[in-house]
Amino acid sequence: MATAPHSAGPPRSAGFPAPVSAPVSASVPAPASPAGPRPTLIGSVQRALRLLEAVGSHADGAPAKQLAREAGLPLPTAYHLLRTLTHEGYLRREGGVFVLGDAVERLVRGGALQNRRSKIESSLAHWRDTLGVPVYFAVYRDGEIEIVSVSDTPGAPAVDEWADFRATGHAHAIGQCLLSQLDEPARQDHLDRHPVRPITPYTVRDEGALLGRLSRLRGADQVRPVVERQEYALGTVCAAIPLSAGSAAATLAISVPSCQEHRLLPTVDRLRREVGNLVNSVALSISI
Repeated sequence: MATAPHSAGPPRSAGFPAPVSAPVSASVPAPASPAGPRPTLIGSVQRALRLLEAVGSHADGAPAKQLAREAGLPLPTAYHLLRTLTHEGYLRREGGVFVLGDAVERLVRGGALQNRRSKIESSLAHWRDTLGVPVYFAVYRDGEIEIVSVSDTPGAPAVDEWADFRATGHAHAIGQCLLSQLDEPARQDHLDRHPVRPITPYTVRDEGALLGRLSRLRGADQVRPVVERQEYALGTVCAAIPLSAGSAAATLAISVPSCQEHRLLPTVDRLRREVGNLVNSVALSISI
């Protein structure tokens, strides 16, 4: 939940000699268009992109001469660009023809990832504004608790991650909800790596007490919210609901100040009723 620190770049160096003056005729700027100054375009990049588009239009690939013709490039220029794109992994040469390479596939997957994350963040923002509380989405991935996205406002801020969220899953509703969805070996592995320890006066005291609580959660209806009161952060109460997203563990959660605890269960119940529309996007995002 904590925001990443920002670092300032190094100061620009000074003391470089002044450039030699250019002839007057070369220094006159081009007239600006009515819409403003023309952008600076890099011709080699444009030509490389035209080649990629040409390759992408052929499912079985195409030879260099055909690609040069379709991209409107001289053959020597096309050869230079094709070699560079192949070296960087954007193209592959197979049997005398060029096809799209793994780097292009990674770009496509990255775009799909951004689209899925955008849908999730949009849904969280909708619920944040509708419910008037911060909303959290988390998954259990590669043996760790991962907060994927948090949506809050200055008037309803998220809980500060003052203690490592991954290591304190026993103390917050998100972690307890995720741990309750794991099978016994995975849950025990997590607790062996991140032992139960009290971090506030209200935190569950030991592993036995935690396992007893998780056992009761597992035996209950899987849409029943997990509630914790000041176990992670003093002055805050939280509730989390499990999500059905294939075999992966996921959860949505909310938090409110402890003085507003009367809002917690009605608000998380409303979230639970509306969550169905997000499940498909959540299932996709967990595979990222």
